[in-house]
Amino acid sequence: MLHARTDFLSGGAPSRGEAAPGDHLQTLYHWWLVGHQLEHGRAPWLDPYSFRPEAKAQENFPGWPFGFLFWPGSAVFGLVVGWNLVQLLVYALAGLVACAWLRELGLPRGPALAGGLAFAIAPYRVEQSVGHLLGPISVLLPLALWAFERARRGSGWWSVLSAAALASIPLSGQVHLALGAIPFFLAYALVRAPRRWPQALACIAAAVGAGILVRQAVIVSSTQEGGRSLDEVSLYSARWSDFVTRHVDHGRSEQFVFIGRVTPLIALAGLALLLRARRFGLAALLGLGALVPILLALGTRIPLYGMLWHAFPPFRFPRVPERLLPIACLCIAALVALAVARARTVAVAVLAIAVLFVDLHTRVYGRSFADKANAAYAALPNHTRGRLLELPVFDPGVHYRSAYLWYDTRVRLQRRGGYSTTDPKTAKSTARRLERLNCGDWSGNTAAVLDRLGVEWIAFHRGLFVKNSAVPDTTYFAWQGLARHGWAAEEASGVVWMFGRRPGPPQSLSEPDRQRAFFCQGWYGPTPPVRGRFMSEEHAPFWVYGSGRLRLSFASSTLPRTFTVDGQPQPGPLLRLGRADWHVITVDVPHLVPYRQKRVGLLLRGLLTCPSSGSPSPRTGSCP
Repeated sequence: MLHARTDFLSGGAPSRGEAAPGDHLQTLYHWWLVGHQLEHGRAPWLDPYSFRPEAKAQENFPGWPFGFLFWPGSAVFGLVVGWNLVQLLVYALAGLVACAWLRELGLPRGPALAGGLAFAIAPYRVEQSVGHLLGPISVLLPLALWAFERARRGSGWWSVLSAAALASIPLSGQVHLALGAIPFFLAYALVRAPRRWPQALACIAAAVGAGILVRQAVIVSSTQEGGRSLDEVSLYSARWSDFVTRHVDHGRSEQFVFIGRVTPLIALAGLALLLRARRFGLAALLGLGALVPILLALGTRIPLYGMLWHAFPPFRFPRVPERLLPIACLCIAALVALAVARARTVAVAVLAIAVLFVDLHTRVYGRSFADKANAAYAALPNHTRGRLLELPVFDPGVHYRSAYLWYDTRVRLQRRGGYSTTDPKTAKSTARRLERLNCGDWSGNTAAVLDRLGVEWIAFHRGLFVKNSAVPDTTYFAWQGLARHGWAAEEASGVVWMFGRRPGPPQSLSEPDRQRAFFCQGWYGPTPPVRGRFMSEEHAPFWVYGSGRLRLSFASSTLPRTFTVDGQPQPGPLLRLGRADWHVITVDVPHLVPYRQKRVGLLLRGLLTCPSSGSPSPRTGSCP
């Protein structure tokens, strides 16, 4: 708490001089938009800034419902403290709501508190609360069950709350969780109150309607309208050992599915007690509610998921099979509470709470640098015109884009980019086109594309080029491209520069090794035993320093190819470089071809620079 005013309570991703990227910045942005839009008299369910101008104002479904909770706290204390306060508040809500539901099931206060704690600090739910929206939204499931129980004995308004809570799960964008929560709620209603099926169906109808709304408004027009392949699902499928592994591998954080070591045993005891008491309906509900999400979390490692993927079309859209685990967390918590209730003593409940704290403890939180005062973004004049582009350009689904969302809460300009796994098709294609700017490649009328998009400002994030698996470290060449096309730094703050269209040299960068060739996005790395490197995209640029001529040596291929040097077409493969300087070379092919479970273009065997005198380069070989 010493850093609660300056850093986010989140995953603790490393920062290289700017806001540490992470899903917490995406979630915060969606929550912030709700209050921001209301303060300006605009619809809180719209995002007027992302993916412009290619797409219309995007629906801000993830802002519901916690954006309304975040708004007052952030208005009083600021966005960083507001985020940290809501993090703590959501844990309290999760425990209290789960406890209240268990009390409605007739459990004493002590066991209900133990069950509420088991749900609140369930490791998977905690991991998905670090930044992802799934953790907070999972609170709505026990809220729907609690309100349904209250409706059995009280006013019909409780049914409205139950329906609203259940519908809010898909309405918030967590459609995958809804795929399990809706049938679980229906089964629960049939077990607990079969005569109240009309109210249960009304709740189900509201949730299904919300899911259809999200699908039609967001998914249908996005790059994911056709669903995802089983190969994508396999990348996120958990292993059996993950269920007992307490350590969080942040490279596989989606596969973190630890459920405790003692807690599942207590839950099994609770299940045995239900069976002994002949409460078969509740035993089947809670037992299957825990087992099925655990099995589905294994994804393609078991045949069940593949069968569902083929037979049930909605399952073709999620890529992370663990998303149903909050249901298992709730069922395990209820079984734990039932086991503790059997003892009927306060001492056992206190002991159980202590055991849960120890058994479910994991270290998933850390300090994420916020960069609250960034002079580069602050230098943009108020009410400035034009749109903003951030470099490096990432695919809309890459999480590094989240850092840009944080800074965009300050500048509030329409921007060409955004961060979403359900991004508009036109936005994704434009992002692919502009990714070449990351390496200073302005070929193909890129300047005209920026003019068409109305880009007047470019935020240059040097820190995101460093040791980033999503983009090569080509900072110097991205800067070279900006300088050559009339862009210069208006203001700099640490590793973030704000470029505008004005004459004058930007800040200088140290020049890289002139004896090396620097390959951009569009190339695979060296893949022994193959000599050379393949093209990974149809358009593949690289930089070399030299003068005279450059000979490119390719493996035999029938693919047609075209070349440019500094944006000017040349016949190749013997290219004229001109004066001694850095030159960007591009290679284009019409399509890729299959090769060893991937698609590739040409195989570049080697480069040979030939000075104007005709003498060979000291690198290799001889000149013609």
